[in-house]
Amino acid sequence: MNAPIVQSSDGVTLVGGGPVSQAEFRLAIKRAPRIVAADSGADRALAAGFTPEAVVGDFDSISDAAKARLGPSRLFPIPEQMTTDFDKALRSVAAPFTLALGFAGARVDHGLAVFNSLVRHPSRRCLVIGPRDVIFHAPPRLDLALEPGDRLSLFPMQPVTGQSTGLEWPIDGLDFAPHAMIGTSNRVTARRVTLRMDGPGMLVILPRTRLDAALRSLLPEGWQPQPASPSR
Repeated sequence: MNAPIVQSSDGVTLVGGGPVSQAEFRLAIKRAPRIVAADSGADRALAAGFTPEAVVGDFDSISDAAKARLGPSRLFPIPEQMTTDFDKALRSVAAPFTLALGFAGARVDHGLAVFNSLVRHPSRRCLVIGPRDVIFHAPPRLDLALEPGDRLSLFPMQPVTGQSTGLEWPIDGLDFAPHAMIGTSNRVTARRVTLRMDGPGMLVILPRTRLDAALRSLLPEGWQPQPASPSR
């Protein structure tokens, strides 16, 4: 594992090469003002008017124009081919949390590789923002302030069990696994939902509108999104 390239006391927005709307940029950067790109995510960020402070990847897809515009001081190539650009960038960032844009809603194989990395690096609090969802790896204990009727899906990336409160279909006693029991489209029945996982490997999928609820649960008590002036 490579040493951190970007160290931050603030959240970091990690930009990939997939589609990202201006609304998604605004959503992420308000909460995670420092911007890092994974390979061609540099082109995506620059086209939206944002300048990443670092670009990490094998550099097989970033444009020459983006490399010239950013200059060598912002480029951090990692040439190995055993991991994806998302994985390279995620493990290169040391921050309280990372919001990942442009990694969901494009190629299915890339999306699956992103979810694999979330499980491989559980100490990195990373939330993947998609067109409709926010996805993150479940810690051992999770307390969420949600609204009755909210959708909450669970997808195991390896065998895992757990307990829950506040869900229409409790998960207690269920043996989850990618090839067996999964937890698609559970429904919230209380304003407080608790999840207790007996091991790593479970992904939580919430509506994107519940991003702040997820962050408040994953981060120290008292966290609130703060307006920020991102680099441009």
